[in-house]
Amino acid sequence: MAAHRCGGEDVSAVLKIDQFDLLDDAACDARIAAAKAILGKRLAILGHHYQRDEVIAFAEVTGDSFKLARDAAARPDAPYIVFCGVHFMAETAKLLNPGRTVLIPDPEAGCSLAESITAEDVRRLRARHPGVPVVTYVNTSAAVKAESDVCCTSANAQKVVESLGVPEVIFLPDQYLAQNVAAQTRVRIISWQGRCEVHENFTASDIAQLRESHDGVTVLAHPECSPEVIAASDYSGSTAAMIEYVEKKRPARVMMVTECSMAGNVAAQYPSIDFVQPCRFCPHMNRITLPKIRHALETLTHEVRIDPRRQSHRGVDGRVADPGRERRRGTHVSHPLDHAATAGEASQAPDRGQGQIPPQRVREPRSEEHTSELQSR
Repeated sequence: MAAHRCGGEDVSAVLKIDQFDLLDDAACDARIAAAKAILGKRLAILGHHYQRDEVIAFAEVTGDSFKLARDAAARPDAPYIVFCGVHFMAETAKLLNPGRTVLIPDPEAGCSLAESITAEDVRRLRARHPGVPVVTYVNTSAAVKAESDVCCTSANAQKVVESLGVPEVIFLPDQYLAQNVAAQTRVRIISWQGRCEVHENFTASDIAQLRESHDGVTVLAHPECSPEVIAASDYSGSTAAMIEYVEKKRPARVMMVTECSMAGNVAAQYPSIDFVQPCRFCPHMNRITLPKIRHALETLTHEVRIDPRRQSHRGVDGRVADPGRERRRGTHVSHPLDHAATAGEASQAPDRGQGQIPPQRVREPRSEEHTSELQSR
């Protein structure tokens, strides 16, 4: 097969799948390093917190999905973005970087939460609840985002919900995040029954057992966990907020109730802290491997593409997506990704020391409507 050429230079000979899978670790590492050297500043490799350490080692930037997409936007000199994460994350990077080539090492790296809802599901919800704004978690496909009024992150979900100035919202797709937001606001939440297959498997009894066996452990939980798990924890926050907590508080012993690789990666940065790891691995994140990264770099595949009509309709240039809808509702409805940009401004909840605690199936999209109305406590 012919070598792939980039800017007049050979990146590397394209190997067949079985050939590159047979490379030993050292050879694979060397090939990745060589491809990175050839591409130079034209390449940005992004690594999500949930990637294993060997993948993170090759990432130039690490973070949560939306931060990574924004960090890539700050590197306009790099026409090639390799996103080491799941598909919806690479789509978000493409939305924020429409003129650049976004690659994902494994296009089959999905997400149980993102795949729990479709664009058609959102349209049906709108029909059932006319005039109610749709707030969508960034952990969704580009198609679902395009049907939404505004996006949020786990860090700013409550802030975004309350910013609309309406008595009720449709909140998609994470059921537990919706319940945790409902516990903090007077806005009525109409939710969907999507769940992260990693976070939904943690239970309050897991937390209790780990406290018994690890005296003095500080428990940090992601808000995609159930309200019962959040209540049993000392702090609830986004991935970035949990890392910030560890940095600022420096607990002697800590447990992160989230995907296992993240705790491992953070533990490497803080060797003096004892990390208790109740491991729950994401099978979709683990589809991203070094051989697949090598293949993506050497062949510049697999490219993430988004329907241009959808991208222009929901571009990230700050335009109101549907001025007519804004006028009908009598409130400001921003572009779906506008509010998500403030993700770093607020964590999900204060820790217990401040006297307050806020209260996936593998690739099986749910096509039925599941709407539960959650009244704030």
